[in-house]
Amino acid sequence: MALAVDFSDRFAVSTWSLHRALGCIYPYRPSDSADPARQPAYGEGNIELIDVPRQCAEHGVFRLEICSFHLPSRSPDYVAEFRRAAEKAGVKVQTLLIEDGDLSDPDTAQRDAEWMAGWIGVAASLGAENMRVIAGKRWPTDAALAMAESHLCVLAEMTSAAGVRLVIENWFDLLPGPSEVNRVLDTLDGKVGLNGDFGNWERAGKYEDLAKIMGRAELCHAKGRYLTAGLDVADYVRCVELSNAAGYRGPFTLIYDSPYHENEWSGILEERECIAGVLRRVAAG
Repeated sequence: MALAVDFSDRFAVSTWSLHRALGCIYPYRPSDSADPARQPAYGEGNIELIDVPRQCAEHGVFRLEICSFHLPSRSPDYVAEFRRAAEKAGVKVQTLLIEDGDLSDPDTAQRDAEWMAGWIGVAASLGAENMRVIAGKRWPTDAALAMAESHLCVLAEMTSAAGVRLVIENWFDLLPGPSEVNRVLDTLDGKVGLNGDFGNWERAGKYEDLAKIMGRAELCHAKGRYLTAGLDVADYVRCVELSNAAGYRGPFTLIYDSPYHENEWSGILEERECIAGVLRRVAAG
């Protein structure tokens, strides 16, 4: 018999996991101040973003992460409407994910930092607990890291004043390994949090590297690796186990990114059950 443990606050879903159901995107870019037109990047889709909180609640997931390119509008009216829909469903907006920008490029970092700052009010109005930004895409030279750290420090002060936690992710060329991630976190001394991602370091030594950062993570993108036979359970379980062993106790954001299941919720729920099985075993001692 499965151990009855309340995991209601241990799981979240990213809108990326529903990108086929949503279909269209709105690719906001720091190089263009105008709001982007709707683009059917993954087909026309069959739901709108406003429907996602209700779907989350119906599937027993009560935390949600929103990719910036899924927001059809940043207008105060739309943002308020979405927040009401989330509150009605009992779903917390865990993170607004800002999906563009580079704080390590000397030619554009200032512009991109100002563009990211422009999202802070949106995150706060959505009721988002966190806002994730891209630390940088340049190779991790000392100069590139220092530039990103400087901009992150300013952004963190602004997000904190708005009641939102700024987080970064082990993602792109600036943060290719634990030494770079830990350097940035150490330099910023608690001002910025970490969203650890299982799928961004797909290489030899990834488990050892993840183990060196997941104890510092406040959030986790639990991306399942899907093969032709389905979910790579051994890989997924190992990532969850090493995170738990490192001391990670935050929510697991279920990232489903595969054509294996036609219905994306089938993949999301498969990932949740796999992680829940690990957590039950841990709870049972």
